[in-house]
Amino acid sequence: MKLVLIGAPAAGKGTQAARLVKHYGIAHISTGDMLREEVAKGTELGNQAKSIMAAGGLVSDELIIAIVQERIKKDDCQKGFILDGFPRTVVQAEKLEEMVKLDKVVYINAPDEVMLERLTARQTCPKCGATYNKMFLPSKVEGICDVCGEKLTQRKDDTVEAGQKRIQTFHEQSEPLVGFYEKEGILFEVDGTMPIDEITKAIIAGLDA
Repeated sequence: MKLVLIGAPAAGKGTQAARLVKHYGIAHISTGDMLREEVAKGTELGNQAKSIMAAGGLVSDELIIAIVQERIKKDDCQKGFILDGFPRTVVQAEKLEEMVKLDKVVYINAPDEVMLERLTARQTCPKCGATYNKMFLPSKVEGICDVCGEKLTQRKDDTVEAGQKRIQTFHEQSEPLVGFYEKEGILFEVDGTMPIDEITKAIIAGLDA
């Protein structure tokens, strides 16, 4: 099974990807994780990405596509995979079509105000890296990490202003993917406002139908 997950920031892509990977026994391909891995390994692709990221630039379509192309050749992708964070644009989607035939594209859809509320509710422990959400997964003592007792902080990109900008970027760059995959007849939409377990059940039911 070869899948793509689409959704705005805080739609729940990462959470659902982890559950689907476990359920179907397929590989989870996160382009963000892959970039960090290539940089850490010091590969040619990684070195190119590192210099671009160090300069504050965005990694080009060509570079991301090359990294994805190499990743899907690996043994753990033989049974299938879930792509999370790629494609982000229709151009990337067209390139992906040249590489592999997808089975389904899952679109986790939720209103902007819900995603913004979720984004701004996220908290992180600066010491041990544990993450919390004031709405769904609060710490036992408000503002204090359950694991190490450190005071929780909020990421700079989890402010209202930054959240609005990230959601707007999704609408401009990635939302056209919904129409693109609808035309292909492989899009499956799920209500992202449902409880996490219900979303998982709905995705699996749709994929197994």
